[in-house]
Amino acid sequence: MRIVIPEERKLVHEMISPIRWGDMDAYGHVNNTIYFRYMEQARVDWISSLGYKVAPEGESVIMINAFCNFFKQLTYPGDILLKTFVGAIGRTSMDVFHTMTLRTEPDILAAEGGSTLVWVDMNTNRSVPWPEDILQKVRA
Repeated sequence: MRIVIPEERKLVHEMISPIRWGDMDAYGHVNNTIYFRYMEQARVDWISSLGYKVAPEGESVIMINAFCNFFKQLTYPGDILLKTFVGAIGRTSMDVFHTMTLRTEPDILAAEGGSTLVWVDMNTNRSVPWPEDILQKVRA
């Protein structure tokens, strides 16, 4: 099954991540599970750039699902360009998508994926509305 990223989305963040030797598996390419780590780091970097900590205290963001479509094998050495996009924004949830390309081949998609993020009160473990300042930054 392939999940399609919607065309209506907004670019909110970009970062470069190195491919590490330890990211490779016995087949000589980046292990599929590592792509989820790359997306995780992109989400953390983006949320931190908004001025929020990704930590289990007070209110924070949690991921409730994730997917990845693989198109091209990645190998060490190299640098990955990760782009983060926001799709649908709900009262307490937000769809976030990522594209991954080699920095040297920015037009050739290696993988794409996404997740649904929910803003949560960590004390009650219940979803709460997104802080208005995050919504303003995302929609700006």
